[in-house]
Order: sequence, then C-alpha cells, then structure tokens
Amino acid sequence: MIQCKRAYEPAGPDDGYRVLVDRLWPRNCRKAQLPLDEWCKELAPSSQLRRAFKSGELDFETFRSRYRQELTARPEHWWALLARAQQGRLTLVYAARDARHNNARVLAEWLEDELDRRDEGSSPVCYAPNFKPPE
Repeated sequence: MIQCKRAYEPAGPDDGYRVLVDRLWPRNCRKAQLPLDEWCKELAPSSQLRRAFKSGELDFETFRSRYRQELTARPEHWWALLARAQQGRLTLVYAARDARHNNARVLAEWLEDELDRRDEGSSPVCYAPNFKPPE
C-alpha cells in the first residue's frame, strides 16, 4: 500500500518505509526531526516544472501530465519503490501545503498504476482457460 504524508506530520508506527520525494529539504525541518529511510531527490519533478507549478503558471492537470512524462523517461528512479510497495506499506513524504495537489500524490498514483499493470490477475485474458468454447 502507498500513502502520502506531509513532512511536518509526525511519523507513525504504520508508516512503513518512508521516502522524501521532494528535490528540496522541507523548510524549518531539521534532519534529525524527520525520520526517513531514504531521500529520493531524483524522483521529484524537475526544478523547472516545480517552479512553473508553484508560481501558478501551470494548473495541476498540466503539472500532473508533465510530471508523469518525466517519470516515464526515468524508470530507473522509481523501480525500487515498486518492490518496496509490494513488500509492505510505502509512505511518500512531501513538504507541500496542499495535501491533494502535489508531486507525492502524482507519484503515488503513478506507482499504483504500475503495480496494477504488473498484477497478474488484472487481465481478463488470464481467465481464458476457465471458459469452454461454445459447442
């Protein structure tokens, strides 16, 4: 399971593997105060894309689409997180104030889509041996 959590929220025992997915360290947050297993700067949107979204130049849907394009181009950065998500809970940590419109949400959605694509039971073709042809 994948969840998103703001960096300023306290870590919980059910957070599982915690990964900071922002390019910049969260403001006013000491490294000793933020429990993380990993900081994946390379998973964050490019600086240009982040700035355009933050300034209001891009709406969320455009940001989401462009960020997904960046993720498509760099699978080596998120492959390891798929394995983590399959093993247990994965918490994507972010600093944005908006809990619904941020890069962690887009990344979580991306990873969930990838997990669904790799799920063996998700295709109706898998059920073909269960059906008998009409006589």
